[in-house]
Amino acid sequence: MTRRWISFDNVFDGDKLHANGCVEIVSGSINELSTTNKTKAEHHISGLLTPGYIDLQVNGGGGVLLNTTPTQKGMQLIADAHRTFGTTAVMPTVITDHPDVLDRAADAAIKARSYRGIVGLHIEGPHISVERRGIHAVEYIRPLDTRTLNVVERLRAEHVVVMITLAPEAATPEQVAQLTAMQAIVSIGHTNSTAKKINETIAAGASCATHLFNAMSPMTGRAPGAVGAVINSDCYAGIICDGHHVSDEMIGLAIRARPKSDRVFVVSDAMMTVGGPDQFDLYGKTIKLNNGRLINVEGSLAGAHITQAQGVKRLVENAGINLVDALKMATAVPASCIGVPELGKLLGQSVDDAIVLGKDLTLKASLDTIL
Repeated sequence: MTRRWISFDNVFDGDKLHANGCVEIVSGSINELSTTNKTKAEHHISGLLTPGYIDLQVNGGGGVLLNTTPTQKGMQLIADAHRTFGTTAVMPTVITDHPDVLDRAADAAIKARSYRGIVGLHIEGPHISVERRGIHAVEYIRPLDTRTLNVVERLRAEHVVVMITLAPEAATPEQVAQLTAMQAIVSIGHTNSTAKKINETIAAGASCATHLFNAMSPMTGRAPGAVGAVINSDCYAGIICDGHHVSDEMIGLAIRARPKSDRVFVVSDAMMTVGGPDQFDLYGKTIKLNNGRLINVEGSLAGAHITQAQGVKRLVENAGINLVDALKMATAVPASCIGVPELGKLLGQSVDDAIVLGKDLTLKASLDTIL
């Protein structure tokens, strides 16, 4: 058994930031944190040590899109691609498609559940609103049915964490309660529902919302819509912080307006262009990267081209979020959302699941590559 102490300029433990923190590494895992044992440290690393980032909405990466490669290998390639950018835990996301695609993605998630960095499967659609479908193909949209319920049940029987994004208008409260009873995370998204309908779905068991502001009925002075209902709730909510999907000012406003803290987490909604080519085909149509935006031929947004590291940096520098809260939004909060809080904590992490940031919050490297 090998033991050694390493010191850093700052250490984030998943909850607090410790200046001049030291960690004890025992056989490749972070065993202890101290702010008084600096003299024991055999080595000092300049930068900020933090748990690796968690991303609960990842459509693709490294030139692979889950919908077109719904296999175990596809999931592994996506996870590996994002790991190079500091995201050490991902939830591969399958969007609206033919039912066979979901079946294959479920098979892949079961096979890949023990692979490092894969924490479950996010099913985004096809049980969504046609009016708020975004880039999702209209021909595959349908109400929640037995086939999808059976897929979720099969995944949960194999202990795969499942998040399912659906619109309240596409599922009954009874179906939402059924999913919740399976311990699936029901996330409200791609919806044109009223606040009243949103609140009914939350009461039935929905505990999360998918990419807040995007593909949701908007908040106005006379009607809260889906956006207002989610902000006013205690639900978790993912948000895309790329400067294109939501303005930085609105991100800050939404976070400050939540009645309960630590309920907003950052997602990338990344497509295969992260660590891959600058264009790809989706539903037989070309999606291109243009000035940081992924757009289809009509100019509509089609997922995002951003990493969690870039999202955290933007939260601090552009949205006015303090560093600790921004780091939580990419670590502890998503981990709590999916019921695996230890995933967002530094203690107990393997050195290859911890990352070091520079003073400008850009990724330096994973801890294992520095040691």
